[in-house]
Amino acid sequence: MSLSSLPSTLRSLPPADQLRLMDTAREVSFPMGSRLFEEGGHADRFWIIRSGSVALDLRVPGRRAAVIETLGHDQLVGWSWMFSPHTWHLGGETTSPLRAYEFPAAAVRGMCQEDAEFGRHIAEWVGGVVALRLHATRTRLLDLYAPYGSGSSL
Repeated sequence: MSLSSLPSTLRSLPPADQLRLMDTAREVSFPMGSRLFEEGGHADRFWIIRSGSVALDLRVPGRRAAVIETLGHDQLVGWSWMFSPHTWHLGGETTSPLRAYEFPAAAVRGMCQEDAEFGRHIAEWVGGVVALRLHATRTRLLDLYAPYGSGSSL
């Protein structure tokens, strides 16, 4: 696989690490409505979306699961695999047919343990994704609940 054909979400990783990570990937497909993972389940893999979309949801007692975010092309699905106790914080369901790269969490964590520099790069990449999602969530919450004109979303 050439660097130009790699998912753009990996561009924050050094080129050698991009290729090394992609060596663990396999291409997968899921029909619309497939549950990829359940909140509280064992986080043993993660994905980068090639096409389609995944809704991340949160269980709400006595109600349907609330969709927190919808992810699409070139986005990372799953970060719970990276942090102990390796259980999903949310659920995930495809909202359209999905094609993705799937990565085995245990193998990637093992590579991170064997090579501290690679591990640091992966941790920074995943941490950056989490930080962007937390910021986006904060902005959505301000849009929903803050009084109009109450301040910036910084």
